[in-house]
Amino acid sequence: MTRQPGLARRAEQLLGSAVVATAPVAGGDVSIATKLRLGNGTTALMKTMTQAPPGFFECEAWGLRWLAEATAEGGVRVPEVLAVEADCLVLAWVEPGRPSGDDAAALGRSLAATHAAGAPSYGAGRDGFIGRLPLPQGPTDTWAEFHARRRLLPFVRLAVDRGALEPAAAAVVDGLAARIGELVPEEPPSRLHGDLWNGNVLWDTDGRAALVDPAAHGGHRETDLAMLTLFGLPHLPRTLDAYAEVAPLADGWQDRIGLFQLFPLLVHACLFGGGYGARATAIARRYR
Repeated sequence: MTRQPGLARRAEQLLGSAVVATAPVAGGDVSIATKLRLGNGTTALMKTMTQAPPGFFECEAWGLRWLAEATAEGGVRVPEVLAVEADCLVLAWVEPGRPSGDDAAALGRSLAATHAAGAPSYGAGRDGFIGRLPLPQGPTDTWAEFHARRRLLPFVRLAVDRGALEPAAAAVVDGLAARIGELVPEEPPSRLHGDLWNGNVLWDTDGRAALVDPAAHGGHRETDLAMLTLFGLPHLPRTLDAYAEVAPLADGWQDRIGLFQLFPLLVHACLFGGGYGARATAIARRYR
């Protein structure tokens, strides 16, 4: 590890501890991640971004702290927020390891506990971000209204505007959004991570999971499970089976996975183009 003077000084201002060394961390798609070795013997992760959207890191810190409230009740761990400002976020370091099947099952049980902590409503008290894209989070009375108005429809429009979705395909998704309440059983709002793909699940050297980069909100718990299924997870069947053992899902949840994967596919279409728009369209047509 070397030492980046400017970044180290900024971290020292926030943490009140000397930064002995810094090192880049690979894998970040949105923020620049840097490992900090501190003079007090601890290690931290600092996330920075050039011209971060207003409220970007504050929103991430809020989501982590909200999810952390469930940890005492057996919910999934999240890294402690050490400092947050408009230009950066500093988190406790998670030393990476590899999970076993038993570790994956433990994640399923703890994720169920996080969901069971609940939320005041569908949505959140503040808007957020998914990647760098603004994410509307305004509360609604029902999950169907939230998913249609805050998830599917805004990103359908954005995908069309960016040329990632044809207008005819958008009409198919619009039609599905209007019927989503008929296809998904209503549940009380769960405490969700909201962007739970494999890259946002960290495993420490003891095999314990920690969740990062949330788009936290109150929603339908099948949202998180479908996201894990979309991009995979080590020993995923163990996670899903353990979850269902302690928090059974409504009949037919496996058949609804595609419905919940439609939103992240639309987001990817907006961000990356490629074949994501076609995948989203194919899913929407499957449920016509």
